Amino acid sequence: MSHFNKLFITLFLAVLLINCNPNKFDIDISSINIQPVKFMRFDKELFALNPENINLKTPELEKKYGSFYHMYTATINRRGMPEDTNGILAFVMNKDMLDAYKETEKVITDADILKLEEDFTTCVKRFKYYFPNQKIPKQFVTCMSGFDYNFAYPDSVMAIGLDMYLGSNNQFYKMLQWPNYQIRVLSKEYMLTDMVRGWLISDFDNAEPENDLIHNMIFFGKVFYACDALLPDVHDSIKIGYTAAHMKYCDAYEKNVWGFFSANNMLYENDLKTVKKFIMDAPFTGEISKECPPRIAMWIGWQIVKSYMKNNENVSVEQLMNEKDVLKILNKSKYRP
Repeated sequence: MSHFNKLFITLFLAVLLINCNPNKFDIDISSINIQPVKFMRFDKELFALNPENINLKTPELEKKYGSFYHMYTATINRRGMPEDTNGILAFVMNKDMLDAYKETEKVITDADILKLEEDFTTCVKRFKYYFPNQKIPKQFVTCMSGFDYNFAYPDSVMAIGLDMYLGSNNQFYKMLQWPNYQIRVLSKEYMLTDMVRGWLISDFDNAEPENDLIHNMIFFGKVFYACDALLPDVHDSIKIGYTAAHMKYCDAYEKNVWGFFSANNMLYENDLKTVKKFIMDAPFTGEISKECPPRIAMWIGWQIVKSYMKNNENVSVEQLMNEKDVLKILNKSKYRP
């Protein structure tokens, strides 16, 4: 057989395999009609306030933003109740916050927000496809959080704190003396995934009586699997906030990590202090090794859920997210790394 024929057959078989194994998340959302996502620029309107216009403008903001305005002024920034215009003015006139706002305007451009709107519109369509019975946010808002939070979802209003995405080398994070492992993911490429993950966690609450490690593993595994469905073109490392070295470690030592949890009877550990060591952010998971990525229990849970969905093709993403029996998921996953 000629070299050309061998090459042709190889390519033909490759195409055939791709067609026989379509991407399960390659869905048709063209018929799903929603209002395109538009972010209300609360950050711009807030920092346009000054001593001359604040008494006129704050009632307008309160009416326009409703419950979000109340939460923002009274809770998140702890600047007093909405009627306390002195507290609001103190916030927007504070030199550090004003400098941070100007920095945010430079780093996160209007074009970035437009791209976020387009991407999130697609994401909302996919959400309606997979979760037709779930409500979608009524408002989308950008704000300055005072370096307090990335994402908030009060009363059907989805808000993102732009000052939490200025880049890992930004001077403000260094002034705040935040650790490197924390600021590493404070860049604008994480905005979309943080919002989607926060949305899913809010909608599918983990408030169960059992709070052992396996329940947390499976809950976050379900969340990341749903992220796969809503963000099929986003790399796993962005979804979970891992470096290339972290991903390489997971691929190489998945069996060892699972062996650690199972051999040490860790799955049913319900001491919250111990559980947090495997699901909270940190430089690494020291209980396993200094090379082991943080939040490793979430990553393992993700792999368990992937295996469960692969071996139970009749289960929909919605059914997965509503399934509370974590042992059913674990056992039927046939997870064997």
